[in-house]
Amino acid sequence: MEKPWLKFYDEGVPHTLDYPEVPLHWFLEESARKYPDSIATILPGRFGDTKLTYRELNELANRLANALIDLGVKKGDRVALYMPNCPQFVIGYSAILKAGGIVVATSPLYSPREVEHQFNDSGAETVIVLSLFYPMVKQVQPKTRVKKVIVSNIKEHLGGIDNLLFGLLKEKKEGHRVELAEGDLWLKDLLEKYPADDPNVDVGADDTALFQYTGGTTGVPKAAVILHRNLVANALQASAFLPDLKMAEEIHLAAIPLFHVFGMVAVMAWSMSIGAAMILVTNPRDIDALLKAINKYKPTLFMGVPTMYNAVNHHPDIAKYDVKSVRACISGSAPLPMAVKETFEELTGGKLVEGYGLTEAPTATHCNPMYGMNLEGSIGLPLPDVEAKIVDIDTGTKDLPVGETGELVLRSPNVMKEYWNMPEETEIALREGWLYTGDIALMDENGYFFIVDRKKDMIIASGLNVYPSEVEDVLYEHPKIQETAVAGIPDPKRGETVKAWVVLKPGETATVDEIRDFCRDKLAKYKIPYYVEFRDELPKTMVGKVLRRALAEEEAKKQEQ
Repeated sequence: MEKPWLKFYDEGVPHTLDYPEVPLHWFLEESARKYPDSIATILPGRFGDTKLTYRELNELANRLANALIDLGVKKGDRVALYMPNCPQFVIGYSAILKAGGIVVATSPLYSPREVEHQFNDSGAETVIVLSLFYPMVKQVQPKTRVKKVIVSNIKEHLGGIDNLLFGLLKEKKEGHRVELAEGDLWLKDLLEKYPADDPNVDVGADDTALFQYTGGTTGVPKAAVILHRNLVANALQASAFLPDLKMAEEIHLAAIPLFHVFGMVAVMAWSMSIGAAMILVTNPRDIDALLKAINKYKPTLFMGVPTMYNAVNHHPDIAKYDVKSVRACISGSAPLPMAVKETFEELTGGKLVEGYGLTEAPTATHCNPMYGMNLEGSIGLPLPDVEAKIVDIDTGTKDLPVGETGELVLRSPNVMKEYWNMPEETEIALREGWLYTGDIALMDENGYFFIVDRKKDMIIASGLNVYPSEVEDVLYEHPKIQETAVAGIPDPKRGETVKAWVVLKPGETATVDEIRDFCRDKLAKYKIPYYVEFRDELPKTMVGKVLRRALAEEEAKKQEQ
């Protein structure tokens, strides 16, 4: 197919790549071989930090893999990994793959019902969990197939005085100190007991590495079945798109949760593939801790979401921190407002560009050139070996010309195999080799793509389509607005009507009429928010993405009452 975007790649970015027939953990093993003394992970502490070299990380992963095998984990078994960003997550993830297992990453924000569903749907019989979330596992375990529980305390990777103070002041108070039930095991004991020899399990590129849960195009929780080759491909695609990448010299700020596919691939897998150090930020919402980490450890790469960059921009003490080490950042999960991009680039002197991806093609398929032309509102260009086109929304069978709006479909080596145990959902998403993303988009004459909105988020007001992101883009132009979200709410006359939730910048005041008047010459009448609600904050996912659907559901409950 014609690829007009290739001529806009940065100089040095290849049009196509060769992909080795290897499992994902080959990257860790190669970095341990080539750069054994290079730092792999850094866990910041209040008085110091804990670092693992690539040699140490690989050996710890081998030890845990051998333990898992001895505990009965066989090739193809699903193993849940239930913890935030910490060295134990990286060790556990790599160990599961080395043992031939399939990672089931579980969000620490999940409710008991969600944890139970994920364990049961995946068929996980082994769970590796941080002690803080151990009570949740024990609560749902009787309703699941889970037989083996391996527990780690965060303090096991805190050094010296930080370990001591954590034990005295926080461990019990914050729920980290637990007594294990009979049969459950401490991770640290397994690492001491088992050898660091290569487990030598035959794992190949076509084996399954990951069950990653997503709402997909329909909102029904389901596991995208991700092969090793999919993850290997995307790590290499990301490296290729940054032409001045320095092997074994980059320092990656791991502020995006690693249990989220964005952090898992664009930070963890990518870092391992280039021998980069990862600064593990346990709580991505703690902007103070994030800025301290940048100031101290001087990261060069910083993958994030717009709300995270926006919080850095508006931090009251930003002038106290040295953020000039940051060279390259890719923003994902939500549209990147131009004002956020420009302010962040001015603060750091680095480049912040918008990219795009989804769980079904973990994790990136498009990105703006780091040093070339960036277009406002664009997700950029398809990465090497990604084919992308726009098809009609109704049937998905008609290719649309440049400039017309339809559904974005993709073909790429990083596209998933299927949805687990959901053949009908798989048939909807995967058709004749193409992934139907559920995103409404258009492509311009240069091959730059623009996301208009999600199919499922589209508002239909009096039969007319309203795309929330279009309204949000206008609201973000208002000088008093710091954050906003737009969604459709039930309306007896129009079917749905437009509502905006707005967070004002500190010290600012505004009225509903002022906000609506601002939109009048920028939006058609039917797109102007009929309702505006001012809030101190908006609900967000752990990764920082605003939850439009949660706001809409909250409004629906109000109307019922």
